[in-house]
Amino acid sequence: MPEKILVVEDEPTLQETISYNLEKQGYAVTVVGDGREALNAARSMDPDLLLLDLMLPGLDGLEITRILRREMNVPIIMLTARDEEIDRVLGLEMGADDYLTKPFSMRELMARVKAQLRRSRLHQEELERYTEKDSPQETLSFGKLEINITRHEVTLAGEVISLKPKEYELLLFFAEHRGQMLTREFILERVWGWDYVGDSRTVDVHIRWLRKKIEDDPANPERIITVRGGGYRFEG
Repeated sequence: MPEKILVVEDEPTLQETISYNLEKQGYAVTVVGDGREALNAARSMDPDLLLLDLMLPGLDGLEITRILRREMNVPIIMLTARDEEIDRVLGLEMGADDYLTKPFSMRELMARVKAQLRRSRLHQEELERYTEKDSPQETLSFGKLEINITRHEVTLAGEVISLKPKEYELLLFFAEHRGQMLTREFILERVWGWDYVGDSRTVDVHIRWLRKKIEDDPANPERIITVRGGGYRFEG
């Protein structure tokens, strides 16, 4: 069965160009041009990936991302005509997995789409392995911090903390490498994928967000330690 991609874009020419190139790659494509239509389409079709324009009639891309992140873990690539850093940061904070600034080449878009779908498949396979009955360990515990792999849930002092999908992946990766010094480049390659085209500042931003949620004092972290000139080390 072909992977399903929902394209949310209100510019007719770009709609046609994107859908044509995706269909050439064998994907099943649905196109909508309105924010509220996008929510309905995402809920009904359960897409494997969402290409989402930032500026839309009805609801904008940031609001759509915020709503969908409460309901599903679909990979989201945000498309924006603005190249301001605040737009990119807001998109990532809301839960977007990647972004492209217009104008972009179809070759780059296809590469981003393939990378996100590949990562999503690998992540799903990993979850399925962990949830098998013979899984040796379903919960990783670090004092008050617990990661329930089966439930895909993190608790701190018994309270569930809300993590975006990338924050959860990053925390789980740290937990699996407890006590090891991990460079930003290594983290970026293993958590975001070797073909991710962003830079290592993405790692710093997500670690800052993660510290705010799992550290008693984010300004003086005791769980995720910065190794000067090296990277980060998870102490648990």
